[in-house]
Amino acid sequence: MHKINTLKYLAGYPATVTDQVHRLLDNDKLAELLLKKYPVTHDLRTDKALYIYVVDMKNQFLRQSSPLSKVVYDDKIDLLHQALGLHSFVARVQGNNLKSKNEIRIGSIFKNGPPDFLRMIVVHELAHLREKQHNKAFYKLCGHMAPDYHQLEFDMRLYLTYLDLVGKLY
Repeated sequence: MHKINTLKYLAGYPATVTDQVHRLLDNDKLAELLLKKYPVTHDLRTDKALYIYVVDMKNQFLRQSSPLSKVVYDDKIDLLHQALGLHSFVARVQGNNLKSKNEIRIGSIFKNGPPDFLRMIVVHELAHLREKQHNKAFYKLCGHMAPDYHQLEFDMRLYLTYLDLVGKLY
């Protein structure tokens, strides 16, 4: 039987859910479930390809938001403590001008994964352009950009659990 702390990505979910996940793990069925739902990986391996993808999505849903100066994969992101990606807004005074820039950093673990999970993380980080806090308006915006956002977030947590406990899936 897997210990409770092995489901760190599912902390806060009810016991009925974590019990099901434990059963999937104990019966070696989690990989099968994930691969059935998400059989392929995306091909956005470079920072440049990621930048183009994110800017295209931003232009589709958040055209009025301020531009992005940087979008990169970041291997320094600690998944559990710093989340899956980071959005940072940097403002500094240069002479009499206030310079600002928005950056999005995506955990390098998502360089090789299902396109739906990358889309979910990008949606999450883009939503921070408008809503800084994880509040009702934030999640409403996420749902607008990705109607399946909440299911994708849960499935991505299952994927991270699998990677953490078993290893590579693809």
